[in-house]
Amino acid sequence: MLIAWAVTTTGSNGTKDDGKPGGSDPVESITPGPGSSGPAISQQPGGRDESDDSDGGSGGSDGSNGESGSGGDTGAGSGGGTGSDGTSTGGADTAGTGGGGTDSGGATAGRQVPANSPLPACKPGALELTLRTKVSYGPDDRPKFEIIARNTSSATCKADLGPKNVVLTVTEASAEKDDVVWSSKDCPAAPGSLFLQVPAGATIVHTVDWNRARSAPNCATPPATKAGPGTYLLEAKAPDTPIRRASFVLKKD
Repeated sequence: MLIAWAVTTTGSNGTKDDGKPGGSDPVESITPGPGSSGPAISQQPGGRDESDDSDGGSGGSDGSNGESGSGGDTGAGSGGGTGSDGTSTGGADTAGTGGGGTDSGGATAGRQVPANSPLPACKPGALELTLRTKVSYGPDDRPKFEIIARNTSSATCKADLGPKNVVLTVTEASAEKDDVVWSSKDCPAAPGSLFLQVPAGATIVHTVDWNRARSAPNCATPPATKAGPGTYLLEAKAPDTPIRRASFVLKKD
C-alpha cells in the first residue's frame, strides 16, 4: 500500500500524462469570433428586406408630382365679372344702369330710306327704343351713343331716328338739370330727320358720335371749352316713347 501511494503522489505533481484518455488539459488556441468591427447582421428580424421600405416611400412622392394644378382653367375673368360688356344702357326696364337692357350684339346698322319711302312709319307701340353707351371713356376717346330700335310687329316699317326726333342730351351729373352740355337738336350737321328701315321682328342700331364740344340752341356760339373729366348723364327723348337714360364717365387720364 505504501508503494502504491508513492506512485500516485508523483503523477499528480505536474507530470503530464499524454496518454490519459479524454485529455482534460485545456485547448491550446480558440478561434476568435467576429469582433465589434465586423459586419452587422444583414437581415432584420423577420427577414424583411429594407428595399421594401424604399418602394413604399416612392409611392408617397406621387402625391407631389400628380395633379399639381397648373392653373390651366383660369377665367379669362376675367372678369369676370364686370357684369356686362362695359356699357351703360337705358332701356324699357333699366334707366341708367350699367349692365342691363337690350343687348345690341344682335343688332345691325339701320339702312337709310327716303322720307317719302312707301314703307309705313313704325307705330309707337311697335317700336322699342333703347339707349346705350360705354361706362367710361379715356381722355382721347370719342364718346359714342347708340340708339337701338326693335320692331316688335310683323311688318317692316321705317323709323325716324334723326337728331330732332330722337333728341340726345348730355348734362353733368353734378349740375342742374337744365344745364345742358350738348344736345343733338341744338345745331345738327345733317337734316333733322333720318329714316331707317326696321325689318319685322328685327333690331337695328344707329350710332351718334360726340366730339365733346359744347353746343348752344339754334346754332349760337357755344362755349369754347370742351367737356372736362367727370360723370355725365345721357338722355334720349322721342315722341310717344318713354325717356331713356344712361350715364358715362370721361376719365382724366
